[in-house]
Amino acid sequence: MNETNAGLLFDARDVVGESLIWDDRCDRLVWIDIIGRRIHRLDPVTLAHESWETPDLVTSIGLRADGGAVVGLRNEIALWDFGGPFRTIATIEPDRPDIRLNEGVVAPDGSLWVGTMANNIGADDAPIAITQDAGQLFRVDPDGGVTRLSEDHFGITNTMVWTQDGRFVTADTMKNAIYSYAWEGGSSRLADRRLLFGGFQRGLPDGSCMDAEGYIWNCRVVGGSCLARIAPDGRLDRIVELPCSWPTSCAFGGADLDTLFVTSARFTMTAEHLDAHPHEGGLFAFRPGERGQSSNRFG
Repeated sequence: MNETNAGLLFDARDVVGESLIWDDRCDRLVWIDIIGRRIHRLDPVTLAHESWETPDLVTSIGLRADGGAVVGLRNEIALWDFGGPFRTIATIEPDRPDIRLNEGVVAPDGSLWVGTMANNIGADDAPIAITQDAGQLFRVDPDGGVTRLSEDHFGITNTMVWTQDGRFVTADTMKNAIYSYAWEGGSSRLADRRLLFGGFQRGLPDGSCMDAEGYIWNCRVVGGSCLARIAPDGRLDRIVELPCSWPTSCAFGGADLDTLFVTSARFTMTAEHLDAHPHEGGLFAFRPGERGQSSNRFG
């Protein structure tokens, strides 16, 4: 596949597919469905598929150095061996039932960075309007220690990538903005926030990954129907059209890390729209001509 014919790889029908990663030890894609409360694992060659139910909303997943996974649930961070029990190691702001976890990615130092947001999912899984910037960024150590990374507040935290020049990039979906922060490896504080990419008129920023050249691939959710490739200086380099309207997260994978995989969502969509576009919530793939980077591992 090339960038002009991104196609459906697996008809997951996720409500909110998210947190896609490539496990290079077993050549599998791993991702979650937040509202579907399940974790997926897929062989993209044979399409052999496994899935596991989670006890609550599942918000992110990362790989562990010892071979298991680290999982973000509604407010908890848990260690999980594929198919085993969830072992909580940290709870993020347990005194705030009005917020939940959202994005979570393993950092280069082996910690897990997570973002929060005002809860937007009702008891019946229907959407709730977000009326406050309640989200913040946190770092979770392998021993379960939690540190707040910044005093900045976000509407919806999304995107977590670490650049080759020592900066951290994250997005606020509600503000249609992608920011860059100074970060020193091993430090638990972010500083020098700058707007890297904002105001793009195709959807809103969701998850991102970085290619080997240091360019960021950003999923444009809420009708964006595309990926934006963003240069290290914040310039829009390329737009890749996708056959889904809410792409949510992306990851390079395959034996040569030369295939870009994309999850998507069908949250809030009408029955009429889904009848006309039945592959919303699917997993898509294409070869963009660049290669990716290996995922970091927790611990």
